[in-house]
Amino acid sequence: MRTRWPMDAALPFHAQLPGYAATPLRPAPSLARSAGLEQVWVKDESHRLGLPAFKILGSSWATARAFQERFGLTPEGWSELDSLRLALAAATRPPAGGVTLVTASDGNHGRAVARVARWVGANARIHLPRGTAEARVDAIAREGAAVLFCDGDHAATVRQAARDADAPGSILVQDTSWPGQPGPWQQISRWIVQGYGTLFAEMARGCEPDPDMVLLPVGVGSLAAAAVVWYHARAAPPPRLVAVEPVGASCALASLRAGKPVTVPGPHRSSMVGLDCGELSSLAWPLLRRGLDAAVETGDERVAKAVELLQRDGIVAGESGAAAAAGLLELAAARLIGEGSVASAALPLSSSRTALVLVTEGITDPARPRPPGLSD
Repeated sequence: MRTRWPMDAALPFHAQLPGYAATPLRPAPSLARSAGLEQVWVKDESHRLGLPAFKILGSSWATARAFQERFGLTPEGWSELDSLRLALAAATRPPAGGVTLVTASDGNHGRAVARVARWVGANARIHLPRGTAEARVDAIAREGAAVLFCDGDHAATVRQAARDADAPGSILVQDTSWPGQPGPWQQISRWIVQGYGTLFAEMARGCEPDPDMVLLPVGVGSLAAAAVVWYHARAAPPPRLVAVEPVGASCALASLRAGKPVTVPGPHRSSMVGLDCGELSSLAWPLLRRGLDAAVETGDERVAKAVELLQRDGIVAGESGAAAAAGLLELAAARLIGEGSVASAALPLSSSRTALVLVTEGITDPARPRPPGLSD
């Protein structure tokens, strides 16, 4: 699969940011035993640049590239945030009133955009579905962002944010695309996918040879799209790439079955709230259609077991973060990729010996009940 997205381009940028460190690649023997595999590796994104999720990889790179296009401020300048704030203030000049980063989110992406805005001295307006957990709302507000609520689902919240971003001085830093999205905003969504490439570039240094199978949590599909581009751009045959979604919000599964984008109507009420999206990114869909081997949906009971097993392996994950591990358990229960709720042709799980699981977030809602002893 050929694309013009060099997926390791953002790594040097991220490496210069204050507090950067590659997130760990951890063995998960308890999860491996439960899945009947020889080895399971976990890419643990529960702590990334001071936040409990991977999302800042995309939002920081996309904002840096947008600043480069609009103001001539190069990504290399982010190594000195104080100087960058002064340069941005000089570039925007009154009466423009500065730059405002706008986005829609279920929590993690919004907090990441708010953190980036605070780093550079910009404003931030974060749109959230009404009913978002109080802890996630408070975390965004503590970054200094304005929080606005939408009475609709994730897709409706995205559209609300896009309308808000029409205001002068606003930049829409959105991790999804839709038909008819203005070209500049779609380019930013593409940069977000490219920013996620750092996660895979880091893994390439510590997970050799490639696992037989990679489990990818899917909300709107941007992270899975990054995985598809990364693995299919290399000379080696890619591992099996499997999308994992919550029951009731499995738009990738429905789309793969239909051969075209399918919207899964709400309400979406799984415990995996960060993945409760009924509509795939239009930017991600063509990549997922060509690059995924399978998709599986999983429910709250399975993800609770995944959280428990990850805890035994020393990995603290929230429900959305543990979704890929739950998908692995789902496949183990079915014994065949291609049976039950899985989309693609039969691919025996028994022929897989190793798997890589992306744990995309830690605990973002401490008030939610969890297995005894689980904390952040």
